[in-house]
Amino acid sequence: MIPRALKFEEGALWLLDQRRLPAKVLWIRCSDALEVARAIQSLVVRGAPAIGVAAAYGMALAAQSGDIRTVRTSAAALAAARPTAVNLHWAVARMKSRAEELAERGADLAAGLLELALSIHSEDEEMCRAIGTHGLTLLGARPRILTHCNAGALATGGMGTALAPAYLAHAEGRDVRVFACEARPVMQGSRLTTWELSQAGVPVTLLVDAAAAFLLSRREVDSVWVGADRIAANGDVANKIGTHGLACAAARYDIPFYVAAPRSTFDPQTPTGDDIPIEFRLAAELAERFIEPVSASDIDVWTPAFDVTPQSLITAYVTDRGVLAGGRGQSA
Repeated sequence: MIPRALKFEEGALWLLDQRRLPAKVLWIRCSDALEVARAIQSLVVRGAPAIGVAAAYGMALAAQSGDIRTVRTSAAALAAARPTAVNLHWAVARMKSRAEELAERGADLAAGLLELALSIHSEDEEMCRAIGTHGLTLLGARPRILTHCNAGALATGGMGTALAPAYLAHAEGRDVRVFACEARPVMQGSRLTTWELSQAGVPVTLLVDAAAAFLLSRREVDSVWVGADRIAANGDVANKIGTHGLACAAARYDIPFYVAAPRSTFDPQTPTGDDIPIEFRLAAELAERFIEPVSASDIDVWTPAFDVTPQSLITAYVTDRGVLAGGRGQSA
């Protein structure tokens, strides 16, 4: 069974704590918007579509107060939780606009915003399946897929973006195998991608990030699939740190490199990748991941959470509306 990242039950948002996986399956209850914002910031929930859906529910929780001022304050807190993923800001803006409209009409804030949050969640589920359906046309009978970080069910409100074609291929009975990079330093690939694929019965092989180029050189995979946190107007893609290098290696060995993302991840207001704000994480995520420190205590640590892959390295964008050709000169 494909796991899910979040659910809204009994008037609260429940989030699968992705910091604890795979050792422990723990659900965290959020009863107000600030708890949701803290959960997003601390990586209880992560992945651009998933944090967008979570933020929508956070706004719905804020609306339970019936006070438009509380909704406005909560919108600011949620939008500030993580800067790079455009889905978060898109969802908050959409919820805030509905709140202002409801307040102006004197309508029920709580009911109206919960209705919209449920709709955003449902839309995300449908978009994931549509991405999977379009992506399936790019896979053969025995697909060997390399992916980076986690762009599966745990990163969305549905079955995922980059992993959705693999799930549908597996459901069709195709002989699919996913190779997952570990995605240092937080290890979303080794902790999350391998866990959710194994839960769904999809064969998966884990490799260290540094081995990806060698794997590609040996033609062990036939395509690379990644998600996106933001896609600029010119097609540049912000995704988990390490994506750019993987795209370079895929281009070097002429292996298709696909970016799977819903239309809400495309940001026409951001001209190029140079204009995308890149989030930097705490040094401890890199320097103190294990029982003993993994670096000297007096050194500087550079910890970008994302990098930008230029559109010239992308074969195609697989969206909920179809497949769009990228800049590598290959037909989609």
